[in-house]
Amino acid sequence: MQETTPNLALPFILPAQAQKHVTHNEALQRLDALVQLVVASSATSPPADPHEGEIHWVLPPESGLWIGRAGKLAIFQDGVWIFITPKHGWSAVFLMEARLKVFDGTEWIEPPLPDNARVEHLGIGGDADSYNRLLISSPASLLNHAGDSHRLTINKAGTAETASLIFQSNWQGRAEMGLAGEDRFSLKVNGDTTGWRQAVSVTPEGYVRHDQRPLVRAALAVTTLTPAAGSFTGFDDLHLSGGDVTLGSPLASGHGRPLVMPTSGHYLLSLSVFAVSTATHTVHVSRNGSADIVSHAGGAGRSSTTAIVWLDAGDTLALRHEGTIQYQFGYGQTELNLTLL
Repeated sequence: MQETTPNLALPFILPAQAQKHVTHNEALQRLDALVQLVVASSATSPPADPHEGEIHWVLPPESGLWIGRAGKLAIFQDGVWIFITPKHGWSAVFLMEARLKVFDGTEWIEPPLPDNARVEHLGIGGDADSYNRLLISSPASLLNHAGDSHRLTINKAGTAETASLIFQSNWQGRAEMGLAGEDRFSLKVNGDTTGWRQAVSVTPEGYVRHDQRPLVRAALAVTTLTPAAGSFTGFDDLHLSGGDVTLGSPLASGHGRPLVMPTSGHYLLSLSVFAVSTATHTVHVSRNGSADIVSHAGGAGRSSTTAIVWLDAGDTLALRHEGTIQYQFGYGQTELNLTLL
């Protein structure tokens, strides 16, 4: 007959045994320690002032009264330490970590999730809620393939709904991309002065649109004019415009206003001139009234020139005239076309 039980090693009371209460009490003490097992800490040496019934998991390199007891449970009972070797499958609550763990035969591990699990909320490094049902607080997240490809799907209920990714800075939305209230794929950005704007969109047919690209087709109101030599003419009408291209203050010549550039970058510039007089003429595109960045010389009739130029935000553009030549101004006559590349 075995003297202890097979799982918890509880001592049996043997036939004709004297002082049966000692064996019985020893079994109760072991049950008291191992049933509802709570481990105060994982440590290499015993605490200085342990409490009765206190339990620790002994780690190497063990010292003091725990030497040679690594890999055992140290239980303080009746003023002495007793040591129990856990078995595979035992479970315990580790107080310092606030975790339920299972013994795998070597180490105490946290129980793995079931293969098929459903939860209403899941927080990783943070607390999920009824709206953000999945929350991840981490320096990075990785979605990896399982052998070949990997696809992430974001589905919405219908055309008028939204399926998008929002990028924030200090919890303020700064960019959004996806299907935002329509079936065009769009990239939107949020500036401190402009608010939310759609920068790029792609139609379901595959057409790409740059919704906020600076561009303009500018001309004076229809008129025939002979500007004085060295004088400037500007523009009255923006027949096409986008991306915050505006008109500045009236020119000293009284003929229109300069264009004002909204942002820095390379621009494609096209200057068209309609000269009524037959003499050779020269027209310059002048930046800030001081630097000629494009020059065009021609004769009577329509002619044009094209160039790529760099312009800074806030630069102004006007036309500076040489000689005394009569021009036809207006849409499709003398005009300036400009677009950000």
